Amino acid sequence: MIKKFEDLGVWQEARELCKEIYMHISKTPFSNDYALVNQINRSSGSIMDNIAEGFERSGNREFIQFLTISKASCAEVKSQVYRAFDRQYLSESEVEKLSAKTQSLINQLGGFIHYLKQSEFKGTKFKEPDLVYFPNNES
Repeated sequence: MIKKFEDLGVWQEARELCKEIYMHISKTPFSNDYALVNQINRSSGSIMDNIAEGFERSGNREFIQFLTISKASCAEVKSQVYRAFDRQYLSESEVEKLSAKTQSLINQLGGFIHYLKQSEFKGTKFKEPDLVYFPNNES
């Protein structure tokens, strides 16, 4: 059962991608391209951060919105990987591996979005509140 965003497979995959991107951007000469490093670091972090933020909104509609942003950020990372390759910061095999990871995550996010759109469950914020009895509050 999923009780927190850390339990989500897509969040775990996004975290792994973010760590892998950071490993690559920490190496010279890539690390000297401050604009690209900043952009790819922020967009890779945005993938996992938006999954977490959307999950904590406790409603499917908002969660789907944040998952869609995560999916777009993943495509952005994929594009930036190609820019890094064009600037000779990444090898062809590194690009293939990162491109496959980003595409896999894009597909997973798309599948998750589709699942949530079809789901009868609309989120925890729409559950009936539990009745609370306050014995010292006499009316």
